[in-house]
Amino acid sequence: MSLSVSSPARGITTVTLDVPERRNALSAALVGTLAEALHDLGRDPGTRAVLLAHTGTTFCSGADLREPPDPAAFVALLRRIVELPKPVLARVDGHVRAGGLGLLGACDLAVAGPGSSFALTEVRVGVAPAVISLPLLPRLDPGAASRYCLTGERFDGAEAARIGLVTAYAPDVDAGLAPMLDGLRRAAPGALAETKKLLTARVLDAFDDHSDACTALSARLFGSTEARDGTEAFLERREPPWVL
Repeated sequence: MSLSVSSPARGITTVTLDVPERRNALSAALVGTLAEALHDLGRDPGTRAVLLAHTGTTFCSGADLREPPDPAAFVALLRRIVELPKPVLARVDGHVRAGGLGLLGACDLAVAGPGSSFALTEVRVGVAPAVISLPLLPRLDPGAASRYCLTGERFDGAEAARIGLVTAYAPDVDAGLAPMLDGLRRAAPGALAETKKLLTARVLDAFDDHSDACTALSARLFGSTEARDGTEAFLERREPPWVL
């Protein structure tokens, strides 16, 4: 099973990415399963908020290069998280790469623990963070976005909090989440839904204005010679041909 969904615990339903042997990579199947689960939870009266968690040492390594999702399907998943009438939180205590950062950008709240690390590695495999720019760029510090998107450098949870990728860094990720979950349990469901609409309006504007262009760019780049060379190098654990 690629995904597990808990029963609501005082209104909080945990959705766990559960493909640790593939570093929770976003395959076409996982994207579809996650989108379907979120659709159902959006209509579940017992769910006040959704907690997105992971098994293993990786939260999400980005697109599964062996079974990549269709860019349009990935855009639809990210938009579903943003539009869900219930808050979505991320519990991150593992590595996050490439498209995994798009999942975080789409979430309303996120807490990173000491086991977390982050990198926008697209340029290192010959593509660009096209689709994930839709939820990320409205949230990230512009200078940090330029640095990490252009260089692919790795950074830690404290830096992720500083630049706006996650809400908070906590030495104990569950302790960091606790006050947020308590606050959501105390909030009226209708008020939460309307407040989320206010907070996500700018992100949805980015989807409305740029989804088609970003989807087309992603498809074009993934079909390029650079992407082929970069993917082969990544899978074979060697440097791509452009490294100086």
